[in-house]
Amino acid sequence: MEYEVIVVGGGHAGCEAALACARMGHKTLLVTGNINNIADMPCNPSIGGSAKGIVVREIDALGGEMGNNADKSLLQIKMLNTAKGPAVRSLRAQADKVTYPKNMIETLKSTDNLDIKEALVKDIITPNNKVSGVLFESGEEIKAKAVILTTGTYMNADIMVGDTRHREGPHGEKPSNYLSDNLAKKGFIIKRLKTGTPPRIAKDSIDFSKTKLENGDNVYHTFSFDNEPMYDIDKQVSCYLIYTNDDTHKIIRDNLNKSSMYGGLSDIKGVGPRYCPSIEDKIVRFSDKERHQLFLEPESLYYDYIYVQGFSTSMPYDVQEKMVHSLPGLENAKILKYAYAIEYDAIYPTQLKFNLETKLIENLFTAGQINGTSGYEEAACQGLMAGINACLKLEGKEPFILRRDEAYIGVLIDDLITKGIRDPYRLLTSRAEYRLLLRTDNADLRLREYGHKFGLVSDEKYAKFINKKEEIEKATLEFKEKRLTPKNNDYLVSLGTKELKDGVSLYDLLRRPEIKITDLTQFLDNEYSFEVLEQISISAKYEGYIKKSLLEAEKLKKLEDKKIPEDIDYDAMHNLASEAKQKLKEVRPLTIGQAMRISGVNPADISILTMYMKRGNA
Repeated sequence: MEYEVIVVGGGHAGCEAALACARMGHKTLLVTGNINNIADMPCNPSIGGSAKGIVVREIDALGGEMGNNADKSLLQIKMLNTAKGPAVRSLRAQADKVTYPKNMIETLKSTDNLDIKEALVKDIITPNNKVSGVLFESGEEIKAKAVILTTGTYMNADIMVGDTRHREGPHGEKPSNYLSDNLAKKGFIIKRLKTGTPPRIAKDSIDFSKTKLENGDNVYHTFSFDNEPMYDIDKQVSCYLIYTNDDTHKIIRDNLNKSSMYGGLSDIKGVGPRYCPSIEDKIVRFSDKERHQLFLEPESLYYDYIYVQGFSTSMPYDVQEKMVHSLPGLENAKILKYAYAIEYDAIYPTQLKFNLETKLIENLFTAGQINGTSGYEEAACQGLMAGINACLKLEGKEPFILRRDEAYIGVLIDDLITKGIRDPYRLLTSRAEYRLLLRTDNADLRLREYGHKFGLVSDEKYAKFINKKEEIEKATLEFKEKRLTPKNNDYLVSLGTKELKDGVSLYDLLRRPEIKITDLTQFLDNEYSFEVLEQISISAKYEGYIKKSLLEAEKLKKLEDKKIPEDIDYDAMHNLASEAKQKLKEVRPLTIGQAMRISGVNPADISILTMYMKRGNA
């Protein structure tokens, strides 16, 4: 049997990659070690979060599935950072750990051109450094023109608790024991990483009177631009906030040597996530803090597990019991699943091209935690991009590459390929220099054209999008044409704003921070949706900042237009700093813009590079 694309791994990256390939008309096989764990959420029971929620909307705008599936699986949803500007607002939802994977599996099974096979891949067959298929641990071979690796945390995975280490995946499954070593034999640089999870607690053993209630928003939200809300706003499941205390910290300090990370195991090579550290790391690194916040989050409507967000650890079970029982409301808590750390193999991401194809093997793509990222959302967006680009490569078309000013997805991929990683990469709003352009509200305006172009957004959905754009143009024109005059001063004063001396357009009035767009809609001849009015309001209030960002983005485009020949000889640039030379040879940047973003390459090095190119040496 032969496929056009084989996707290895059924996590969030694998699901998006397989769906994209199949929906683009290519015969696709999704291979997973355990079909029941497809789209599993082995860590936190949530989708979205700061920056991550924007990525989910970008996935949806491009025609991916994560946002749609999250909308079907909601327990609770809220918009983060509403007190701040629109650049940092982002959706976060509690998702049902039973419903989410169930819905995704149903979507996969009902998709044309897509088969699912339960097996473990041992090696990629690559005659002449080009993909021709995969070899399973059973000895079976299946041919393919392209392969996308989305192995998550399963390559040479070790579960660690205290001084114990077991070769297994997150749920005790058999890990991938051969693929990583075989990739190393092909020349890939392999990096050892680690992450962890907190304990799960029986809900009925918690005294919630000692916790602070954290409810969902009282307005409806959806991740998908095409969905109507599928939940009852008054029946959202609650989360709860608690804090660590002196007793918790003392227990951890007294037992640090028993933690896998702090002496329990001496052979740990993996580097843990900087922005999602274990509770041991928090206590050690932030010793001045008297307490750390923890969230008690429900995992599902179908079972009694509560996830202790922010309390991941690799302590022995008896120490975990003491730690949990030191927390307010958890004095008599029953631990249903103990915390653990997991160490696994990844490839160093500077070995990838911008289309997520590996530089060493043609038609071999990688996506997700194998590329050194953390998080479901970071994985899913890479899977989608790898799927699209694998299809474009097979079709003989140009790769699909998103710039840093177009999407958080573009920021993520550029960071990985240009800067590499030290620890599992996590998206943050601070990583995006054009974050005012990359908002949660305008992901469809930025990316939906692409989704439709690749056949991932239906004509029906695209027509709805075009109608929205036309409504925004119509509303913008009306806001700029409609004017208020001094005869409206009484009303304006009641809003807490200054009186008018002359007529002023509604659009210009919107620039005043004290005026909301809903204060002005009564003066319009037409009614507009919340989504349309939101675009007008942000455009008016942040017009100056947006124009500045667009100008800076235009400068970036010019730098990205300055191509660097692939065969350029960096060793011939004698004045180039040795670190810059080493980094440039490792990354092989495609443009001057990318070269400027490489860690260890300074402006003087860029000047030498550009002068070398101008002299006709490249």
